[in-house]
Amino acid sequence: MTGRGEPPEGPPENPSGGEDEYRSLVFDESFVRAARLQEFSAQERMGDHARAVRSLPGRPTARRRRSRTGIALVLLIVLAFATAVYVGFRNPYPTPVGRRAEPLQSTVIPLAPQGPVPGGAAESLLADGPAAGHRTGASGINLPPVRRTKNFSDSQVTMALTTVKDYLVGSSLDPDVLTAGVVRPVGRLLDPDQTAQFDRSMDAPADDGEHSATGWLVRFDPAEVELADTDVRVNGTLSYTEAGADTLEVVSDHTFTYALRPAVSGPHRADGASLFTVRRVLHFLLDREDIRLHRLEVRSAYVQAGPQSCSADTTGALRPLLAGERADTRGPAGTDPYATGVPAATLCGTLGVSAPAQGPPRGPDVARSPRSRP
Repeated sequence: MTGRGEPPEGPPENPSGGEDEYRSLVFDESFVRAARLQEFSAQERMGDHARAVRSLPGRPTARRRRSRTGIALVLLIVLAFATAVYVGFRNPYPTPVGRRAEPLQSTVIPLAPQGPVPGGAAESLLADGPAAGHRTGASGINLPPVRRTKNFSDSQVTMALTTVKDYLVGSSLDPDVLTAGVVRPVGRLLDPDQTAQFDRSMDAPADDGEHSATGWLVRFDPAEVELADTDVRVNGTLSYTEAGADTLEVVSDHTFTYALRPAVSGPHRADGASLFTVRRVLHFLLDREDIRLHRLEVRSAYVQAGPQSCSADTTGALRPLLAGERADTRGPAGTDPYATGVPAATLCGTLGVSAPAQGPPRGPDVARSPRSRP
């Protein structure tokens, strides 16, 4: 065999052992002529679908999956809301109706003295009279021991009793209510169902057993009398029981003793005061909503107040007889059983004076005239 041949152009420029590492690669003339050089344009190098920024593999798929999940969740919420609205409109069961408060039934009985009304200094009359052992003001309205009932907790019972006490304080002890004609401290504690009846009783009192202002509160005519001492003596009791699974009944029985004097301008006589006594037996009902909202329903009121004349009109305000005055000889207004319209209650009692005592006062004897309503 012959050795390696030399290229046609002659030996390579670099001598044997040079630095050209590619000297062993020899391209013949036919290879060179067959080689074609083609330079692509920029658009051709980019191609039809080339993108300047390449997306990471798998990211578009995850984004589409989250989008579908969000749409499904929104549709589910809309479907649930629509179902709830449909069921609400198509509910076959009637909506339970809340208990409505009934109108107050009240009876106010004047107590007539058998002789002239005793007078004296207000402090002496209160300290030495029948109310000597009674407490002063709100301290005389004490809550009974509180125990939970079958359907009410001890805190609910306490709240109910506190609401009743606030009503008694506002309607029997507030000086503005007693002599200034203010009614808001009482009206704000009433169930809304009794508001209209209360407002009518204040604005247009009537002796019909439902619209007597003095059934709701203790009120005196400021043109006739004023308080000789703001310390009202109070004695009585509070009791409670369940009237149903959702209702508490509270009964208050308290005697309030006021020192009064004539409402005249100028100085008053130191011994010109006299005592006036009001016994109030009230029945209250409070449901769960009433307890929560600090309000109540006054179901009935039985009031005895004196000294007054039996003929006194006590529907709008009490009419006390003051020191030295006597009751008139007229008895209660007569009742005509043949008359039409709402019958009037015609009751009167005799005011008896008892000795000072620590316990609850004994109720006075009541002489009843014919009645046309139970």
